[in-house]
Amino acid sequence: MAKKSKPAKKKAVKKAPARKAASKPKVQALGKESVEAMLKKAYEPARLAMIYHPFYEGKIEVVPKCAVWDFSAFAIWYTPGVAEPCKAINKDKDLSYIHTNRWNTVGVISDGTRVLGLGDIGPEAGMPVMEGKSLLFKYLGGVDAFPLCLGTKDPEKIIETVKILQPSLGGVNLEDISQPKCFYILERLRNECEIPVWHDDQQGTGTIVAAGAVNAAKVVGKKPSEMKAAFIGAGAANIAISRIMHLAGFKWENMVMCDSKGTLHMGRCDELKAGYKEKLFMCEHSNKEMVLGGPADAMKGADILVAASKPGPGTVKPEWIKGMANDSIVFATANPIPEIWPWEALEAGAKVVATGRSDFPNQVNNSLGFPGIFRGTLDVKAKTISDTMCVAAVMELAKTAEDNGLSETYIVPTMDEWDVFPREAAAVGTAAINEGIARVKASRQELYDKAARIIKRARDQTKMLMKTKFIRPPPKA
Repeated sequence: MAKKSKPAKKKAVKKAPARKAASKPKVQALGKESVEAMLKKAYEPARLAMIYHPFYEGKIEVVPKCAVWDFSAFAIWYTPGVAEPCKAINKDKDLSYIHTNRWNTVGVISDGTRVLGLGDIGPEAGMPVMEGKSLLFKYLGGVDAFPLCLGTKDPEKIIETVKILQPSLGGVNLEDISQPKCFYILERLRNECEIPVWHDDQQGTGTIVAAGAVNAAKVVGKKPSEMKAAFIGAGAANIAISRIMHLAGFKWENMVMCDSKGTLHMGRCDELKAGYKEKLFMCEHSNKEMVLGGPADAMKGADILVAASKPGPGTVKPEWIKGMANDSIVFATANPIPEIWPWEALEAGAKVVATGRSDFPNQVNNSLGFPGIFRGTLDVKAKTISDTMCVAAVMELAKTAEDNGLSETYIVPTMDEWDVFPREAAAVGTAAINEGIARVKASRQELYDKAARIIKRARDQTKMLMKTKFIRPPPKA
């Protein structure tokens, strides 16, 4: 490709050096293997996880980032030299972002009450997930994240703990907290903290699914504003997905959401007034046609299904998909097993199928969102992560995939397309600056360059540790 720039045009955000400009990402196609082979492959990560986790005894560790040339270095990094930055921070606490790693540190905080699709399994059992989250933060976003699983389910104690931890953190990623308290906890912390706090099961899931929905609509040739959307599950994920999808062009009145008791509609307002204001909002703003009944009724004639319910298979029935509109779109997001297997949805008439798994096409996984979003947030020292910033991430995610060529099996970027993360970071940071909630100002290009440099360093560091065997090769399994 010729690299010519036209002076009259605005300078484009340049691509990361490791990316091949004209290459289209490889995506898996379904239908070439037997159902038995696909099922075996689907359960293989669970088998390997029980071998690899005890082998490595954890997925993250702390390593130095400063030079230690000999033991005299500790006179600078520790006593007596360390007293000088301490005194400087005492006069201006914002200097902690310059003299320490606080600027790049995120706490991954959970009480273990809604871990993956496993439910309330406790903080200790949630640790493998939070460690995995921290690994993704570092490798995909260059963010130093630490798992902090709390031994309490009390919302007030969780809120107080996060607020107490603020001096050590640049941001907080809430994870796997049950609803409805997760809504209350997030709202309180966003209003009362000086650092950005977000709940990945809300904003993160909403961002990536909305990006996929925007592009899936292009693939099937439909307009988001005219599409009927069915939602199976009315927990934190789907409530946030519907909100971000609305901001991305889908209409409240065309949405029908189901909880365990059936569709949400005006007739259920009295039932939900106490303690379920998010569901109440959906009753008041969605389901214009007053669809009554269960999932099959909500899905009848729908253009798009977003399932964020209990793990399958069998949570969503093939016959329900058969009742959807032509060229329907199905998002089966439950983990570890989607509500319906992709091949079942395709056989039932769906045109585009997405899941949360990396071993199927169209993975709508939060890992495409939070590393880049936090990278951009931390780089401009934003005070919060707003819905405006999330929508900026939605559009950049969608544009990245569109640049590579959309298809029925490629509606969002894949994790191995590392350019998506600095692009997303630049978009999010720019949105924060434009919204007036950033402490640092920079051009979009500057933000992209900084994010690309930090992310590349994190990946190169991991590769170097593997090459030198400081990270051992996994055992044969």
